[in-house]
Amino acid sequence: MREAGPMRFTERELTLALTGAAKSVLAAQDKSVRKGRRTADEAWEELSKFQRFQLLDGLGDQLLGVLVALPDQEVAVGTRPTYTDEEIAAAVEERLTEPARGIKRTVVVKARVALVQLALSHVPPRADPDALIVPDHL
Repeated sequence: MREAGPMRFTERELTLALTGAAKSVLAAQDKSVRKGRRTADEAWEELSKFQRFQLLDGLGDQLLGVLVALPDQEVAVGTRPTYTDEEIAAAVEERLTEPARGIKRTVVVKARVALVQLALSHVPPRADPDALIVPDHL
């Protein structure tokens, strides 16, 4: 596999990361999903547009700034970007606005790191820019 340039998240990748994290959070909160009676996608589809917006808005405040602040890295075609918990924690700490101290701050940082890792798991593998097919009519 050849190396592509440094990873910068696209708008689409950020959207997929945020939506994937939102569906996972919804699944953790929804009893019928936890018991296996329906899927997270089914629970997501049952939400109204406003309910989806509220969930995405709350998670976006916690995730988007951190995702954008992560350091650029070389990502091979067909793989996802990976970051250490320390790299994510540093980005989280920079953007932490809550005046928490001590153990509460530690818990907030660890929870946010886990949420960012969850969002990163929903970023699609990097596509090969050479495999882009341009229609003849363009």
